[in-house]
Amino acid sequence: MRVLGIETSCDETGVAVYDSECGLMGHVVYSQIATHAKYGGVVPELASRDHVRKLVPIIEETLSEAGVEKSSLDGIAYTSGPGLVGALLVGASVGRSLAWALNIPAVGVHHLEAHLLAPMLETEVPDFPFLALLVSGGHTMLIQVAGVGRYRVLGESLDDAAGEAFDKTAKLLGLPYPGGPELEKLAQQGDPARFRFPRPMTDRPGLDFSFSGLKTFTLNTVKKHEGDPTARADIARAFQDAVVDTLVIKCRRALTQSGIKRLVIAGGVGANAYLREQMRELAERQGARVFYPRPSLCTDNGAMIAYAGYCRLAAGAAEPLGFGVTARWPLEALTAA
Repeated sequence: MRVLGIETSCDETGVAVYDSECGLMGHVVYSQIATHAKYGGVVPELASRDHVRKLVPIIEETLSEAGVEKSSLDGIAYTSGPGLVGALLVGASVGRSLAWALNIPAVGVHHLEAHLLAPMLETEVPDFPFLALLVSGGHTMLIQVAGVGRYRVLGESLDDAAGEAFDKTAKLLGLPYPGGPELEKLAQQGDPARFRFPRPMTDRPGLDFSFSGLKTFTLNTVKKHEGDPTARADIARAFQDAVVDTLVIKCRRALTQSGIKRLVIAGGVGANAYLREQMRELAERQGARVFYPRPSLCTDNGAMIAYAGYCRLAAGAAEPLGFGVTARWPLEALTAA
């Protein structure tokens, strides 16, 4: 089965072709960073307009890269939520219209499910069941994954997610948008011994997260050390260490409590090199294995949508001519494929 995947949930226009026999055949992502940088964050209306301009040309580019014709496609998958409603509608309307024109099935894909399944596009893949730390945009979640569509949320952020905390802290430090990668670069120059920030909610049982207090602690530290030219890098390092340590502690608890020895790290923050290093060390200590998508598949992309759509279509899922999108869509509301 050959599936075209379309991702337009936020500020990346991603298209890919996945073939059940050949694997990932084509994969193109256009980022809107330059469009939104002047505003310090994503402007939903501008994101939607950019998807309108870019999506069809990127579909053509992806098909050309894959060396396939539209007529050889067996299905279309598009992100139908969660995300920005206007942006989602662009991908959904184009994807559903293309499927109708080609007389092939189409399916809306849950954005977070696609992130969870992204490691399946790599050479070494985890067997079910596995634990997943999903750190994507506004989501920080620990999930037990028994199979496609069989998800149990073990813990999640009660306020700011890790990715949001990275971006907001980067802005406090005067770093350009998007802030997460810039903060990681600055942290590499910092002294890890100068500051120690709190590891929120690690002094109590449970697997939930909270990063708003850490953000406030960082703000107060920034104000206290205004005028110190070395403080920015040291603060960035202390903040990153605190977030990563918190994620590691919660993952260790989840591995211990569940007895599962496979851990997936998915989502944009999963590209952070320090997080990967610390999770590798955790897995070694726990006698577990850790799996990631390649860095280019950690952020939003069409490849993960194409693969998740393939899983759904192969199980018989297909939608009628109408379509809809969902800005807020609980992962646990999904059913098994």
